[in-house]
Amino acid sequence: IVMVMHLQSSILISGLLPLAVLICFIAMKLFHVDANIMALSGIAIAIGTMVDMGVILCENILKHLDERKPGEPTLEVIFRAASEVGSAVVTAISTTVVSFLPVFAMTAAEGKLFKPLAYTKTFALIASVIVALTIIPPLAHIFFVRERRSGWMARLPALFLIALGVFLFRFSALGAGIVIGYGIYRFVEPWLPPAATRGIRIGTNFFFVLLVTIFLTDHWMPLGIPSGFVRNFVFVAVTIGGLLGFFLLFQKLYGPILRWCLDNKMLFLSMPLLIVLFGATIWLGFDRVFSPLPALMTKVGLDGEGLRSRSFWATMSKRFPGLGKEFMPPLDEGSYLYMPTTMPHASIGEALDVLKKQDMAIRSIPEVESVVGKIGRAETPLDPAPISMVETIVNYKPEYITDEAGHRIRFRFDEATKTFARDAAGNLIPDPDGEPFRQWRPEIRKADDIWKEIVEVAQMPGSTSAPRLQPIAARIVMLQSGMRAPMGVKVKGPDLPTIERVGLEIERFLKEVPSVEPSAVIADRIVGKPYLEVAIDREAIARYGLRIRDVQNVIEIAIGGRKITTTVEGRERYPVRVRYQRELRDTIESLGRILVPAPDGSQIPLEQLAEIRYVRGPQVIKSEDTFLVGYVLFDMKPGYAEVDVVEDAKRYLEEKIESGEFDLPAGV
Repeated sequence: IVMVMHLQSSILISGLLPLAVLICFIAMKLFHVDANIMALSGIAIAIGTMVDMGVILCENILKHLDERKPGEPTLEVIFRAASEVGSAVVTAISTTVVSFLPVFAMTAAEGKLFKPLAYTKTFALIASVIVALTIIPPLAHIFFVRERRSGWMARLPALFLIALGVFLFRFSALGAGIVIGYGIYRFVEPWLPPAATRGIRIGTNFFFVLLVTIFLTDHWMPLGIPSGFVRNFVFVAVTIGGLLGFFLLFQKLYGPILRWCLDNKMLFLSMPLLIVLFGATIWLGFDRVFSPLPALMTKVGLDGEGLRSRSFWATMSKRFPGLGKEFMPPLDEGSYLYMPTTMPHASIGEALDVLKKQDMAIRSIPEVESVVGKIGRAETPLDPAPISMVETIVNYKPEYITDEAGHRIRFRFDEATKTFARDAAGNLIPDPDGEPFRQWRPEIRKADDIWKEIVEVAQMPGSTSAPRLQPIAARIVMLQSGMRAPMGVKVKGPDLPTIERVGLEIERFLKEVPSVEPSAVIADRIVGKPYLEVAIDREAIARYGLRIRDVQNVIEIAIGGRKITTTVEGRERYPVRVRYQRELRDTIESLGRILVPAPDGSQIPLEQLAEIRYVRGPQVIKSEDTFLVGYVLFDMKPGYAEVDVVEDAKRYLEEKIESGEFDLPAGV
């Protein structure tokens, strides 16, 4: 509206955007592109360019209509205006489409992630060209030029708009008021002087800008709802007004600016070079961009190292460290996955006790809506989780109470007491003119604060901490890497004890990395699960005439049990397993008193025939590429990017290996 300053053009461009999007959906159907978040993001990104095509075409048509010669056919004027910028529009779109061609060559996870975005953006841009060059010119011929009519035939469209506005009062008072107002303007337009007509058009444009700003403020609320509507409106109005005002000012002063640039070519060229240098400093960092300068000074005999040691260099390096790198920012799933581990030697009862206590502690957080935890594996071979692996899904409340569509619900609010009104049952009372109800405490400003509370209250002896995970993202990470964290070190080696020892040393070093969160560094405790071993004494059983198989059968039936038959209950079958009662097999001493029948009928205690002992062993054996493997998981501190943290950790470990502090065994 502001850039064109022509209401009909703005309505025409806005009305054709849905048509271009529908054409994009048709192309998605033909090319089998699913409508996921990334695909729809491609359409959203292309909206700005799609609008530009319409703005360029409409603005050129309006310019030619204003400058046409008397008596020149309107159709020819519009054709000439569209032909003049048609090739430029196609070229602009083509360069944008070509810039996305490398995305189509991506493979693996990044290809699956970004190809839908490239497809939909390309479809949307091509659709915008088709709409701009084939539909806008004929519609401009219909709406931009009105034939001169007299009498009631000229007033008929205005009367129709007024009647339509009266009908729309049943649905929207604001929309009806706008339609009636425009109808009244069309009705009295022939009697208005040209200055008044121009003033009304400009005022109408700014009225719609104000209306859009109000709607944008109501849906966006950039400063937060507690700041109030007025402050948010002022912020949005200043932001939009500043940008649009800058562009309008640039448009007005473009001629003098261009003239100055042509007269002062060298001075003008220094400005883009400074912008490029400043952008490179922000992107790569001050130290990396200007690092050749000290070396050059040293070559010419100046003190280059002294420049690096000055406070100015240190300050600029700290202020401009460079942009962080990460594969993809995390999405807000509305829940967390808390995955600590217990010690390997913990029994099922101990692990359940830890799980219950952690669930109770997390449920006590006011912002948490529900907590569901589990230990161990599910009844499927696809879940290799040991007993020590805890998985707790924490669903937290949204910041404000919303309806099913995600819109904030307003409730009756007493301005005098600054409290929300409630009914007799203590429930909030919905009120369209009220205020949204915030469910988070004042000190909780974002979802990360809830995670910090979860980690703090869930800490207890016998359990580790956990990296920040969300259910869907965690499953994707586990499918891609096998680890339950977005970052980690895989330790491959010849045997499990060596892998565990190296993992614990890496854990100690990673906690010293500045960008790594120390509490989230967790190395796999591989060896430590107690195993019960029964070592049969061959000489002892030979004295009683027993075979190894005889003793093993007794041990199997007594401890593990054996299926002896199957019972049929209707259409269901259940195996019947026989074994000793728990109190006869729950300790080594009880197991030693198990009687083994000899061929002569005597009963020999098992402790006389075998040595029964506990030994330490692995709780789970993992392998990759035929190598045994263990994981060291870690997470980043707030304010750091994933790629930078991984590079910092890798660099720190390499420095420790080179200095001899970290002795990496052979074969690891």
